Amino acid sequence: MKKIINDPAIVVTESLRGLAAAHSDLLRVGYDPNHVVRADAPVNGKVAIISGGGSGHEPMHAGFVGPGMLDAAVPGAVFTSPTPDAVQAAVQATTGAAGALLIVKNYTGDVLNFETAAELAAAEELDVRSVVIDDDVAVADSTFTAGRRGVGGTVLLEKLTGAAAERGARLDEVEALARKVIGQVRSIGVALTAPTVPHVGEPSFDLGADEIEFGIGIHGEPGRERIKAEPADTLVERMISAVAEDLPFGDGDEVLLFTNSMGGTPLIELYLAHGIAERLLAERGIRVTRRLVGPYITSLEMQGISVTLLRMDDELTELWDAPVNTPALRWRM
Repeated sequence: MKKIINDPAIVVTESLRGLAAAHSDLLRVGYDPNHVVRADAPVNGKVAIISGGGSGHEPMHAGFVGPGMLDAAVPGAVFTSPTPDAVQAAVQATTGAAGALLIVKNYTGDVLNFETAAELAAAEELDVRSVVIDDDVAVADSTFTAGRRGVGGTVLLEKLTGAAAERGARLDEVEALARKVIGQVRSIGVALTAPTVPHVGEPSFDLGADEIEFGIGIHGEPGRERIKAEPADTLVERMISAVAEDLPFGDGDEVLLFTNSMGGTPLIELYLAHGIAERLLAERGIRVTRRLVGPYITSLEMQGISVTLLRMDDELTELWDAPVNTPALRWRM
């Protein structure tokens, strides 16, 4: 294993120290337990948006802390859920009378630990609610989740709820918006190689030189099937069909198309895939009105991509276009 690290046991903490040094204007980092909060937190009168999960998916979640998106992110160890006390620290650092919304990916550890933190917050008379995102169409269940996994749609959910909270929406309104987004976003991912977790030191699974894992999760979990490598046109068509036919998306729909690198796929391939996806959606009568392309939810150095579709309307378009200023996502500030 060759990685730019020191001790695998402290890789997350050392990475957070670098994040704090690079972006002290946007965020601050608390340690023991690790949590990241926006520099001006708590923001008086504002609903706090808090998310988190295992590290190794950077820039999600800590890279999305800042005005217009997350008030706090809680990074666990690599591919490991954060502990309830870390979530509680983030809640205490950001949450006032307006309350907080916890955005939780549908993995058993995340759901349990965030639920525990919400119960601790309630004991302190804070209004803290949670929503669980489960946008992965690849599987109905897996050894890592009870039901569908939370994947690329999480980034879109964090942006949209963050925008609503920034403009002064009440907690009831932000929660309703989150549930609306969760109901109309779908994703699927593929892997060409497996990630190597630092403290494990070897790839999470084995893939032959001519094999692709279709429908993987962001921790390298197995997907629908293992297929032979195929041209980009064929692979992206397979992905678009899986996503579009699930909700389903159809003729006349307007969507946000998010084409994501899993960490090791270069932009030349990512843009190639995105162009194919746009063409295939147009052929189905689905109009792409907003786009996001890049490595925004990764799986360490995994080579692969994911595709996410979100059905849009005027409300979601306005929130997507709203200003955001975070280390990894920023526009119109």
